[in-house]
Amino acid sequence: MGNALKKLGEAELEIMQVVWDSKNPVTSNYILKELQEQRKWQLSTLMTSLARLADKGFIRCERSTGRNLYTSLISENEYKTRASKHFLEKLYNNSIQNMIAALYDNKEIKNSDIEELRKFLDQLEEE
Repeated sequence: MGNALKKLGEAELEIMQVVWDSKNPVTSNYILKELQEQRKWQLSTLMTSLARLADKGFIRCERSTGRNLYTSLISENEYKTRASKHFLEKLYNNSIQNMIAALYDNKEIKNSDIEELRKFLDQLEEE
């Protein structure tokens, strides 16, 4: 996939979540069923999104069994790590401190969140 992180749209991310959550290759019908709460899609709509995800290098379609099985080519963790890094670079000048300050100043995070973060950082240092 190279260093350039290809972005996932909201719907694409929902599809990837289904693929990631299932440890085995999945069919398009399985994905459609899993997403029926959020998306009232026709199969053709899903197939278009799956083709786009394959083009972007997120999934592979395996056809050897006579039916299309989709597997992830990038782990959830890898995607989230890259997306977070990209987000920090773009919005907060690559500074977690700037991000926390902005959220705190706008009352988006509470003192309890700060305490939780402090404990987490202490644990990281101890390891």
